[in-house]
Amino acid sequence: MGFFDFLSSDIAIDLGTANTLLIYKDKVVIDEPSIIAMDKRTKKVLAVGKEAMQMHEKTHEDIKTIRPLKDGVIADFYAAELMISGFIKMVDKLNKFIMANHRIVVCIPSGITEVEKRAVKDSCEHAGGKEVYMIKEPIAAALGIGIDIEQPIGAMVVDIGGGTTEIAVIALSGIVCDQSIRVAGDTFNKDILDYMRRQHNLLIGERSAERVKIEVGAALTELDEPPEDYEIRGRDLMTGIPKVIKVSYSEIAFAIDKSVSKIEEAVLKALEIAPPELSADIYDNGIHLTGGGALLRGLDKRLALKTKLPIHVAEDPLRAVVRGTGLALKNINQNKAVLMR
Repeated sequence: MGFFDFLSSDIAIDLGTANTLLIYKDKVVIDEPSIIAMDKRTKKVLAVGKEAMQMHEKTHEDIKTIRPLKDGVIADFYAAELMISGFIKMVDKLNKFIMANHRIVVCIPSGITEVEKRAVKDSCEHAGGKEVYMIKEPIAAALGIGIDIEQPIGAMVVDIGGGTTEIAVIALSGIVCDQSIRVAGDTFNKDILDYMRRQHNLLIGERSAERVKIEVGAALTELDEPPEDYEIRGRDLMTGIPKVIKVSYSEIAFAIDKSVSKIEEAVLKALEIAPPELSADIYDNGIHLTGGGALLRGLDKRLALKTKLPIHVAEDPLRAVVRGTGLALKNINQNKAVLMR
């Protein structure tokens, strides 16, 4: 390893709606919520990531928290730039030899428009990227779970993130057919919020809904190993007084049922439009689930019942995309076919 390799400041970024992960020197060094806290008057950044998340929905009028990404794409360009810069500064602190210019590989949803793509690239360039490459999320996820994407063998990846669900059939280093829907983790949170308000007259925040999803979220109303009921605190809409209720996994499965059905429909649509030769490969190899949504209890079983195909949940689904982005960065010349500038 030469001196300049040692100084190398290549960074792989999984810029997600819910979480942003960064790989530097083959290690995941940042795994933080995609959120930023700012002072409304001075426009100064007060906190990024976990620290900002602790402030979320608890701020007074001088502070606002912003989630710059919505549905997998940048909704607030200025805040996104500041957030990426904040995360890159954290990486720079790890390196004694500060490198101002970084070579960055960032992943993007497959259903992204040219304008949205430009926004991601510009944000990364303004945050200190001298060379910015982009890779589509399903391809990054496939690389991250060890699929050899160069082979003439079809592989189907379903990546359920915070803002989007990306479904793609991959062969010969490219996406043959795909479906991208804006139904994912954030939609489940909203469903849980609405259900609590409707069913229990309980007003809860976004963070609490996320907690419920993690603790008792399920795609089936009957599970072999059910989680224990979870206590949720919120405000009673009738009296205005804080109260506590217990929710079970079967209630949450009922609450998010319609959104899970939309993901099922998108998977079936992708299977329907796949070329017959690749369908034969998918029949042999099954479907690979990645992203935070893959951790939803019973989802693999539900998809298996619907598609009659084997469903494989990735070993560490939350980090599959960033691992793949890191691999693309490491072998940048070999992966030129899947990288966009």
